[in-house]
Amino acid sequence: MKIGILTSSRADYGIYLPLLNMLKEDNSFNLEIIAFGTHLSKSHGYTVSEIEQHQYKSIHKISSLVSNDDEQAISTSYGITVLKFADFWQVNKYDLVFCLGDRFEMSAAVQAGIPFGVKFAHIHGGETTLGAIDNVYRYQITHASILHFTATDLFSSKVRTLTGSLANVHTVGSLSLDGIENFKPIDKQLFYDKFNIPNQDFALITFHPETITPQVNKTLAVEMRMALAQIAVKLFLIVTMPNADTMGSVFRLEIEKLKSEFPEQVLCIENFGKENYFTAMYYSKLLIGNSSSGIVEAASFGKFVVNIGDRQKGRLTSDNVIHVPFDSASIIEAANKVKGSNYSGGNVYKKANASQLIINKLKKGWS
Repeated sequence: MKIGILTSSRADYGIYLPLLNMLKEDNSFNLEIIAFGTHLSKSHGYTVSEIEQHQYKSIHKISSLVSNDDEQAISTSYGITVLKFADFWQVNKYDLVFCLGDRFEMSAAVQAGIPFGVKFAHIHGGETTLGAIDNVYRYQITHASILHFTATDLFSSKVRTLTGSLANVHTVGSLSLDGIENFKPIDKQLFYDKFNIPNQDFALITFHPETITPQVNKTLAVEMRMALAQIAVKLFLIVTMPNADTMGSVFRLEIEKLKSEFPEQVLCIENFGKENYFTAMYYSKLLIGNSSSGIVEAASFGKFVVNIGDRQKGRLTSDNVIHVPFDSASIIEAANKVKGSNYSGGNVYKKANASQLIINKLKKGWS
């Protein structure tokens, strides 16, 4: 079976990894990686180089993003991605193509495949993020797909409602948590030395813009910097930089300003890679921001998360997530309340053997 994997960013590639490893080792599948989006952007770490290190037999590279991140630039990038993939789908055929999540460039690649009858399998459908335009893109991808692998039964139910069909919708849990119980972090001292982290406690930080209301992001980014400036007095900050989103640059500018104000207390990372990111989460005292990783993964590491603002609004969360508005005082208060505390509850996104469940469904066939 010839399988294509659409990956547009460091985030979805890290989620895919457990499944990719199993597909690569199974002779039943002929695996091809289709890398595009920020993977080909040098300003976002040119993460296709990480993909190349995993030595897949075939990696397609499709460059389509423009450098700006205002509304016009995002729309232009969407259009260019559709055009590039119109050419790609014309000459590349697959039995099934996996797509994941809700990114605008992922939606563009999928929409371009509809006239060609490309059969898409969607991972992480049925979720809700009311503070991001990704919510719309996720629905688009769901409607264009024939096979669905969701993280919870609630999401499966929503996909069935959206598609009007009970067939080919399977709850498998979150792929990023597959095998997490066996995860072994990098030795602490080696990890600290590798990234020049001082021997002190740290918080792991990830912020993205609220793309449903792009005009407010300058204000939100300033509130973020003001809060982090106070938190940096007591904790070292490891900040993973924003993806290519509408107005993402305003957050980058404020993070860079924070770094210049606290050069010894702030580390900025363009691309950690999954092992380093999970290691950072493992050793962190808490997570702060508005990223899906805090919602989906942190509970399995026993970490509390201060989830800020509306970007993840509507998303199912475990009891480790504390929701606060996007103002500096609320962020500081929540961070001080939970820093260093351990979460011992469950993770609503965890289900055993997600990758194997997907492969079993593929081998069983679909209509």
